[in-house]
Amino acid sequence: MMIHVNLHPKRGKKSSGDGASASLAALGARFARIKGAVSDVYLAGAVVTVVAACAAVGLLYSSQAEAEAAIVVREEAAVRDSAKFASLIVAQTKATARRDSLAAQLRVIAAIDSNRYVWAHLLDEMSRSLPQYTWLTAVEQTSAPPAPPTVDTTTAKPKGGKPAVAAADTAGPPPATRFRVTGHTVDIQALTMFMRDLEGSPFVRNVQLARSEAVVADGKDVTEFTLNAEYQTPHRGALRTDTITVRVR
Repeated sequence: MMIHVNLHPKRGKKSSGDGASASLAALGARFARIKGAVSDVYLAGAVVTVVAACAAVGLLYSSQAEAEAAIVVREEAAVRDSAKFASLIVAQTKATARRDSLAAQLRVIAAIDSNRYVWAHLLDEMSRSLPQYTWLTAVEQTSAPPAPPTVDTTTAKPKGGKPAVAAADTAGPPPATRFRVTGHTVDIQALTMFMRDLEGSPFVRNVQLARSEAVVADGKDVTEFTLNAEYQTPHRGALRTDTITVRVR
């Protein structure tokens, strides 16, 4: 066995220091690798975040583009429908105005037609109710004749721009037709019968005796009487209608 003697003690210490330095260097390198790895993770996370943000922006853009295209299509359809419905509204307004005008004219015709046969009915009822030995000397109307109905045919337009609608005169129902009957009879009971039958007519109402006195007519003693009465519109059951056929060539 050989014995080695270290004649330079500082040299041994230096070698041990060098080992410590090497250990520290290895530990620093390890920390550097760890730090690099950590830096790469943050970088990867940042890259992933940027990619996800770009994908989200792309998806939002595509969805907004599709929604905009759908809204544009709906807008175009609404514009077309608006134009079509505007023409339909104008046509409907014209048709409504024409309908109202025709309805007003029909009301005028009905008002004229309703008074056309008043006196025909009254004279027929008086002739039917007149008893024997009684005759009439005068029949006259005591109420004012009804004013003829009118139609407003002005073409002025209101503020809304719609044409004015023709309308019949709506002042109210026409006044009742009152009349006076003057006649002679040789029997006072015949006068009572005449008043009763006349009151029972569906066309006559409010029959009242205005005057009755004895007079001489053609050398005979008779009773002159004056009756006041009114015309009334009968119910539909009292009217008789006949069908008239006209051949058109």
